[in-house]
Amino acid sequence: MGLSTPELMDRLSHQVSELVSAELRLARAEVKDSARHAGLGLGLFGTAGVLSLYAVGVLVAAAILGLAVVWPAWLAALVVGGALLVAVGVAALTGRSQVQQAPPPLQESAQSVQQDLEAVKGARRG
Repeated sequence: MGLSTPELMDRLSHQVSELVSAELRLARAEVKDSARHAGLGLGLFGTAGVLSLYAVGVLVAAAILGLAVVWPAWLAALVVGGALLVAVGVAALTGRSQVQQAPPPLQESAQSVQQDLEAVKGARRG
């Protein structure tokens, strides 16, 4: 024999509650993963900004030394400034790569909820 209406309603309530909890866990996991990649990428962009400030300082010092002192000090300062700019480029490209790896938040959750809605609609029709 089948279940009574109150029993069916109780079961439905319990299953909907479980479904919502599962969807929230999935959403939380997606946001955490996305935030991790975005945070790492933004940190590397910050590193690029700090290193570029040092590079500008060194290049300014190189220009001053080039005008005021003999050639080797000026050349040494340019080499250091160039090396810092290379480090800036590497950090910026790595940061961009990390930010691009961050998936749009809640993408899987939205798809899962859409599938759940379709299943409920199908069950109501059937």
